[in-house]
Amino acid sequence: MSRPRPLPAAHRPRRLPLAGALRLGKLNDTWFKPASGLASAAVVPLVTLLALGRLDLAAYTMAGSMCALYGHNLPYAARSRAVLWVILGMTGSVTAAMVTSALTDSVPVLIAVAAVLAALQKTVCEAGGIGPPGPVIFAFISSATLFVPQTLAGVPGHLALTLGAAALAWCVTMAPGLVRPNGPERRATARALEAAAAAVAETRPGSAQDRARAAAAAAVHAAWQTLYAARHRTPQRRALERLVVRAEVALAAPGDSDPQTLREIASGVRGTRPLPRPDGLDDAALAELAGIDIERARTPRSRHPVIRAFAPGSPLLPVALRALTGSALAGYAAHALGSDRPYWAIVTAVSLYQSNLTLSWNRAVQRVFGNLVGVGVFAVLSPLPRAASVWLVVLVLALSFGAEAFMPRNYWLGSCCVTPIALLISEFSQLHGAGELIGDRVLDTVLGAAVGILAAFAVTNRRAGAHLERALATADRARAEASALLDSPEAASTALEAARRRLGGALVELRAAADAAAGEWWQRALPEQQVLDVEQAGHRTLAATVERQGLTAVRAPERRPAEDDVDREDAAV
Repeated sequence: MSRPRPLPAAHRPRRLPLAGALRLGKLNDTWFKPASGLASAAVVPLVTLLALGRLDLAAYTMAGSMCALYGHNLPYAARSRAVLWVILGMTGSVTAAMVTSALTDSVPVLIAVAAVLAALQKTVCEAGGIGPPGPVIFAFISSATLFVPQTLAGVPGHLALTLGAAALAWCVTMAPGLVRPNGPERRATARALEAAAAAVAETRPGSAQDRARAAAAAAVHAAWQTLYAARHRTPQRRALERLVVRAEVALAAPGDSDPQTLREIASGVRGTRPLPRPDGLDDAALAELAGIDIERARTPRSRHPVIRAFAPGSPLLPVALRALTGSALAGYAAHALGSDRPYWAIVTAVSLYQSNLTLSWNRAVQRVFGNLVGVGVFAVLSPLPRAASVWLVVLVLALSFGAEAFMPRNYWLGSCCVTPIALLISEFSQLHGAGELIGDRVLDTVLGAAVGILAAFAVTNRRAGAHLERALATADRARAEASALLDSPEAASTALEAARRRLGGALVELRAAADAAAGEWWQRALPEQQVLDVEQAGHRTLAATVERQGLTAVRAPERRPAEDDVDREDAAV
C-alpha cells in the first residue's frame, strides 16, 4: 500500500470572486417541500394568535414552526428522529435564551451568550449533518430571544407555545409519508441515475470528466446512505437497490451505458408509478447481491459524530472558533456603534461560515447583497401591517414560502425574502418606524459581514490540510483492501460488497476534504496530483469490483442517424 507523500511547503489560495457569487443556479427537486412545510406549520399558530389578539407571542410559535424546515431529504424513519432532535435543540436554545434574558439585561453578557450559543449550534449542525438551513435558524431564534425582555414566570408559558408549534411542525414534515412512504428513497435513487447519466455523457477528458465522475459517485453514495437510513428492507427498497446498482454499473463501464436510457429510468423512478426494472444487468448477480446484508458494508463509527467534533484535532474546532470569535466581535461592534439589535450582526457573522474561507467569502457577498435588496422589499411592504394586523400574518407566510423557494437558486435571492421576515417578526410585539428598522438592519448586516469575514481570515484552519491527509490515507487503504479481495479467488461476496461500499464512501470523503482544503488560506500546498491519482485508481478498483461481481452492463445499441441528422450532415458538406 502506498503512503501519501508529505504536503509541499506552500499553498496558493483561490481567488475571491464577486460577480460569480451572485450567479443564479437551478432549482432542486425538493425546493417546494421546506417552502410549503414552513408555511403550513406556521399558519395555524399565527391565525390563532391573530384571532386572540396576541400576535405579540408570535415570535415563540415561529421558533417551533421553523423546525418544519429540516429533514426533507431523509427517509421518514430517519426524518422522525432528526426533526425530534431539531425540536430538542430549538427548545433548548430558546430556553437558555429566555432564562438568560430574565436573569440579566446586560447587553455585553447577552452578546457573549449569543456568541457561545451560535458557535455550539454551528458545530453541532455541521457534525450531525443537519442540512439546510443548518445553524442559521437556531442562531437567529436564540439571539433574537435573548434581546426580548423576559421574566422567569413567563418562561414556561412561552416555552409551551414553542413546543406546541414544534409538535405541529413535526406532523407537517411527516405528513407526506402517508401518501408517498418511499418518496425520499425514490428521489435519491433518481438523482444517482441522473448523475450517472451526466458522467456517462461527459466524454471530454480532463477535469470536466473527473468532476462529473466525482459528482456521480457522491450521488450514488448519498443514495445508498438514504437506503440505509430507511432501515426496513422492503420489496420496494430492494428494487431501488437494484436501480442504484444500475447507476454504479454505468460508472464502472461508461462505454457500455446509454445516458438517455439512464435518464428515462430516473424519470420513471420519480413519482408514484411502479418502479422500472433495470435493463442490461446480470439477473443472477443481482439476485446474489440482493441476498447480501448491505448494512454490514457501512463504515463502523467508534463515537457519535457530535462527540468527535469537540475532540482534540477535530477539523470542526477552527470552524467553531471562527463562529465564536466572529459573532462576538460583530455583536460588540454593533453595540458600540449604537445598534439597538446587535443580534442581527451576530446572525450575519455566523451565517457566513462555510466549509472553507472561499465559500465563506461567497456567502458574505450573497448575504450583504440579498439583505440590502431585502430591506428595500420591506420598505415597500411596511405600510401594509400598519393598515391591518392580518397583513402581518399574510406577509410572513408568503415571504416564508418565497424564501425557501428562492434559496436553492442562490442564497442572496432567498435573503431578499428572509430579511423582510426578520423585520416583520420584530413588528409582532410592537410596531416600529420603518426607517429605524431599515437603518439598524443595514448597519448590522454590513458590520456583521465585515467583522465576520475578517475573523475568518484571522482564525486559520490549518487542520483542513491534515484532514485531507487522513482522508487520502483512508481512501488509499480502502483501495488496497478492495484490490486484495479482487486478487483472492475465494473472496466472499459479502466481503467484496463491503469493501466496495467502504471504498466508495472513502472516495466521496476524499473529494469533500480536497474541496474544503482547496478553499482555505494560510496553509501548506495541497497534494492535488496525489488526490487525483488516488481518485482515479479508486474508481478503477470500483469498476473492477463491479466486473468481478458479474454486474456487467449490456452495450447500448448504436444510435442510427435520424433523417434530420443526415440533412444537417449534407448541409455541412
